Amino acid sequence: MAESNTHPNLKLFSLNSNRHLAEEISKAVGVPLSKATVEKFSDDEIKISVDESIRGDEVYIIQSVSDPVNSNLMELLIMVDVVRRASAKSINVVIPYYGYSRADRKARSREPITAKLVASFLEMDGVDRVVALDLHADQIQGFFNIPVDHLKADTLLAHYFVTEHNSSDVVVVSPDHTGVSRARKFAELLSAPIAIIDNRSPEDSTTVPESVIGSVNGKRAIIVDDMIDTAFKLTIAAETLKKAGATDVFAVATHAVFSGDAQQRLQDSPIKKVIVTDSISISKADQFEKLEVVPVGNLFGEAISLIHNHKSVGKLFGR
Repeated sequence: MAESNTHPNLKLFSLNSNRHLAEEISKAVGVPLSKATVEKFSDDEIKISVDESIRGDEVYIIQSVSDPVNSNLMELLIMVDVVRRASAKSINVVIPYYGYSRADRKARSREPITAKLVASFLEMDGVDRVVALDLHADQIQGFFNIPVDHLKADTLLAHYFVTEHNSSDVVVVSPDHTGVSRARKFAELLSAPIAIIDNRSPEDSTTVPESVIGSVNGKRAIIVDDMIDTAFKLTIAAETLKKAGATDVFAVATHAVFSGDAQQRLQDSPIKKVIVTDSISISKADQFEKLEVVPVGNLFGEAISLIHNHKSVGKLFGR
């Protein structure tokens, strides 16, 4: 862990979405979290004040845009405004989970592109750099005209899977055709083959696809996705794989959104283990027996230290 005196002009701030992860990032960087007060007026308007001088400092604001999405997004935008008006040298936002990212293009007429809208908000607010983890689509980086460091959790997740469950006799599975690229990258880390569930209606929670492209019979299947929201797609995929002869089914994803009854749905499904990161805070009440959480604090901490010291973050990707 780095010593705090090696980063004399570096300030880290945590907002309310994921305090535990912010504390882990702080430990990894070797810089204590700076003090800020986040309050609400009686009508739910957000009020923020920074409780120490940050004039001329390089500031990092840590906030996942997760549930409650709108409040957490407004907290982030207001905090950026506070820091800018307090004469920070640079403003960097660390967004472990980038909310509103699923609308990254116009899939049909008369739809918004909310991933671009959020990017525009952040730029207009005065952000100098974004550090994000596993964006829903790589092209979201292009929505910004400022530097974006797009970190990946697949190496951490693959290493954890090998360590805890070993990688013999596995096949990596994409739950639909849109996730093939993600599945292929994960499969390369495990030196495993891939398969694809031929799901023609991924938004339909009642239809279980019958066809699997690739062989899963007699193998342990790892379903890979970037996020788990309602878990309908995952549980349907698990049922399909079991019918196709998979011996065990694992689910691996970066972001545990867990909307509605997702936890109970996963617990009741044929999935043996659900492996996610702590990019989104998961309360004890929301955890369940099959859940395993991989920490990403050290990954963000190393990225922040490299950026602060004007070094390439390519080493985090093996480059």
